Amino acid sequence: MNWAWLPDGSAEVHKVGVFKKSASTGEELNLDEDRIFWNFETNKPLRSVCSESCSPGTRVTRRKGEPICCFDCLACSEGEISNETDSTECTSCPEDFWSNPQRDHCVPKIMEFLSYHEGLGISLTTISLIGTLICAIVLGIFIYHRDTPMVRANNSELSFQLLLSLKLCFLCSLLFIGRPMLWTCQLRHAVFGISFVLCVSCILVKTMVVLAAFKASKPGGAGIMRFFGAVQQRGTVLALTSIQAIICIVWLVSASPTPHKNTEYHGDKIVYECDVGSTVGFAVLLGYIGLLALLSFVLAFMARNLPDNFNEAKLITFSMLIFCAVWIAFIPAYISSPGKYADVVEVFAILASSFGLLGALFGPKCYIMLLKPERNTKKSIMGRGATKT
Repeated sequence: MNWAWLPDGSAEVHKVGVFKKSASTGEELNLDEDRIFWNFETNKPLRSVCSESCSPGTRVTRRKGEPICCFDCLACSEGEISNETDSTECTSCPEDFWSNPQRDHCVPKIMEFLSYHEGLGISLTTISLIGTLICAIVLGIFIYHRDTPMVRANNSELSFQLLLSLKLCFLCSLLFIGRPMLWTCQLRHAVFGISFVLCVSCILVKTMVVLAAFKASKPGGAGIMRFFGAVQQRGTVLALTSIQAIICIVWLVSASPTPHKNTEYHGDKIVYECDVGSTVGFAVLLGYIGLLALLSFVLAFMARNLPDNFNEAKLITFSMLIFCAVWIAFIPAYISSPGKYADVVEVFAILASSFGLLGALFGPKCYIMLLKPERNTKKSIMGRGATKT
């Protein structure tokens, strides 16, 4: 039966179909749709619900003061899901998972670290290996020319030790690349600290020998060089490096660095990094390197105007200036860099300072030995020739 409005404003009910319970399935109801009167334009029956069902990925929020069938569908927050229709609440994903864009199921979080397979990791690894190769080549040049005045006048033993320590500095940067593991987290800063202290100690002793040699050339200073013999030089380098080794051992024993899953930077990512364990230990390690570098710079600066036969002090001054500038800039950049970019900043500082020391200390000497052999003479080294070094 259908209730229809007539033109005069009255209404009547008339038959528009028939229902036969005995008919076969699907044929019980027969309607004559042309006789049906619709009171709205869509010519479709209205749905008898206030709100449509909420799809997965959303949750039901009741409308205050309205019937229970009236509600809104709100999308689940990031990190939460709902996988049922008309869910009344969203469920948080497990710690290592995150919600997909549709918020209807959890997916594993992206693991982020400085990898050997990404562009940054490949570039830094390549630069590190190139620096190591250059150190090996320079060491070979110095060994080949070890009997020439240039090498002998610049303390060949300390130069060899310095080149070996620079190779360690370049190679230690590789420990900062790749998935952090317990042994890499423990070794990366220990090897870095010891390698750079060994390097700076060699430079410091070279500077002290330069100053001692100049004083020994003055009247009454002949006996000063007995305090700066080969044994004393090796002992000083060993003692200064041993202090850093003790700092590293105490740090590793008291508060060892460990791998850490950091979820604070990005909700959908796990930043896999090395927790330094003790910030004080890390600060003492860097502070000791800085102290030796500053002392080397001050001594070399004092000796920069010595006669030309001691002009290596000028190279040491320049190299220490580069070294200190790099590591002073490193501290604020490291603190403000999130996640894997903190490792990138540290590796960059290691490589930049290593290349600075290598280029400033050994570049001019290799230039003379390879391209200006006529200047590699005792007369030229002592500054008595027309051409000076």
